[in-house]
Amino acid sequence: MAHKIRRVVTGHDDNGKAVCISDRYAGVVLQRPSRPGVTLTNFWQTDGTPAEYDGDEDLPDGPFVLHPPANGTIFRTVEFEPEDPDVISSVDGKAAFAEMGAGHNIVEGARHPYMHRTDSVDYAVVLRGEIDMLLDDTDVHLKAGDVVIQRGTNHAWANRGTETCIIAFVLVDGVTHREAEGDRRGIPDRQ
Repeated sequence: MAHKIRRVVTGHDDNGKAVCISDRYAGVVLQRPSRPGVTLTNFWQTDGTPAEYDGDEDLPDGPFVLHPPANGTIFRTVEFEPEDPDVISSVDGKAAFAEMGAGHNIVEGARHPYMHRTDSVDYAVVLRGEIDMLLDDTDVHLKAGDVVIQRGTNHAWANRGTETCIIAFVLVDGVTHREAEGDRRGIPDRQ
């Protein structure tokens, strides 16, 4: 069952004073049969650097996507219920990620159907429970309070325990060192 999460957004009134412009449960939530037991909740998104902090915009309407916008960020939580190995053995990871515009990010033939790679640096904090982060050949067991800096590597998440795990993520659009060097030599920004 997905946890409702209160989202408070601050801003400025017409006189420049700090005010609360929104205080409600987060409403941009994704649950789907192709990824059973997983709920994604988006809280905020930026579409450039430096990020704008004025105005009264909220999260954009449109499809729920995995990646942050070019030069932007996404702040979300992902709730992982315990995995059922029988269900996991029969899912189509590529189709599940395609629903978020990221079918091409699945690692074909990987040891977990949801093994994927994103072009981002992801800051993650395990808020509740325990989970295994699967890399190409190793597993890293994480508990509440642990943090991960995931730097564009192949990875999957497997909750092999008995309790729900919730992780907070900030995804930052990223490039490889080689791509960054190309940008400095006048190669156009990627789209």
